[in-house]
Amino acid sequence: MSTQSAMTSHGVQDDELGVPRWKIILASVVGTTIEFYDFYIYATAAVSVFPLIFFPGGDAQTALLASMATFGAAFVARPLGSIIFGHMGDRLGRKVTLIGALLTMGIATFIIGLLPTFYQIGLWAPAMLTIMRFCQGLGLGGEWSGAALLVTETAKPGKRATAAMWPQLGAPFGFLLANGFFLILTLAFGYNSAEHGDNHVFIDWVWRVPFLASIIMVAIGLWVRVSLEETPVFKRAIQKDERVKAPLKDVFRKNWWQLILGTFIMYATYVLFYLMTTWILSYAIGAPDAGGLGTSYNDFLVIQLISILFFAAFVPVAGILADKFGRKPTMLVITALMVAFGLLFGWWLNADIIVNADGSLNTMRMVLFMIVGMALMGLTFGPMSAILPELFPTETRYTGSGIAYNVSSILGAALTPFIATWLMGNFDVSYVGYYLAAASVITLIFLALSPETKYRSLSNLEQDEIQRTH
Repeated sequence: MSTQSAMTSHGVQDDELGVPRWKIILASVVGTTIEFYDFYIYATAAVSVFPLIFFPGGDAQTALLASMATFGAAFVARPLGSIIFGHMGDRLGRKVTLIGALLTMGIATFIIGLLPTFYQIGLWAPAMLTIMRFCQGLGLGGEWSGAALLVTETAKPGKRATAAMWPQLGAPFGFLLANGFFLILTLAFGYNSAEHGDNHVFIDWVWRVPFLASIIMVAIGLWVRVSLEETPVFKRAIQKDERVKAPLKDVFRKNWWQLILGTFIMYATYVLFYLMTTWILSYAIGAPDAGGLGTSYNDFLVIQLISILFFAAFVPVAGILADKFGRKPTMLVITALMVAFGLLFGWWLNADIIVNADGSLNTMRMVLFMIVGMALMGLTFGPMSAILPELFPTETRYTGSGIAYNVSSILGAALTPFIATWLMGNFDVSYVGYYLAAASVITLIFLALSPETKYRSLSNLEQDEIQRTH
């Protein structure tokens, strides 16, 4: 079969969908936007609020590390969530599983906004916070892979990576919503983390508002997803009796190499993601005597909100490039650029350079650093919701792509803020960059070992329909 005819056969026409294509896109974007909104408000609070009200009594560095540890609890839960929801997704269908994952995540986020603090119930407070964070992780473990399958299994012929960029846009959209909300609240109530510490109404109760407000977004997400139909690819799997009784067993028995590939293909993306969102915030607003830059939370949040626009802009660029040139060559070039970016951390972020003589932040230098990092983030993140599902057959695709995505989250995301904070405390900022460069080299190795999946049929992954001659 020719390349062109193979490409046109690997897709779904509009009349096969049963619902308008815009509704599928909206369902995937809304779900992942809520997912990342929930995670960003937790990440922001874990840096600026939770050390003060859930982990008081010790020095600032110890409190921050304890708060970061609860942040990582969700990533431990995510592989378990991918197994639970993956089993449902591969056995019962994509639609019902997406609804369950959204509810799990959304309810846990809402409850965090109601939790008492350490000053009210002692150690029970951080324990309850950790449990809710774990539940957030369970929901997220099933959310992303379901949203990715929703768009990839309904994509137009030859446009799978372009279609797959829609759930990836949930990351910058969620960031804008979450951090924009926090910025509005801090401005409205006059809170400045560098001046007020824990003696402010923002720490007393205002921080809870973004968590409680998430229930509105969950309701919108449910309204969209309930009206969806099952994907044509999964419908064909039911008709052909291709479903398996134990997707987890099958994916480890038949697709263990794809699990390894997917995990480490995603690894550097996660490291970059949480360095550019969580760690950089703690470094920027941290006290100078604790190794930080001493910037106010409000000022740095404006920088992040500007840079996140470049994240959003480069996600569709990556999808288009992956459809045009292939997943593998596109990702090899992008990951090589991430190695170079990591090696420049010391030059870019050293306190002697990025802090002016009067103690103020060199804003332009930081803005340029954030723009480059976020643009790379958009490029590396954009194709992932096509690449990971394409590695697995229909009967284990939900489980396999979810496990790879979420095991990678433990290696590349759960540990990243903690390791970066430790590296800063024991060495300097250049070592944080070396950490990113090393992670990117690991990903480069596994990309080199991976197949090109651009031309694979999602309806029958056991056999490639064409032989690539270029």
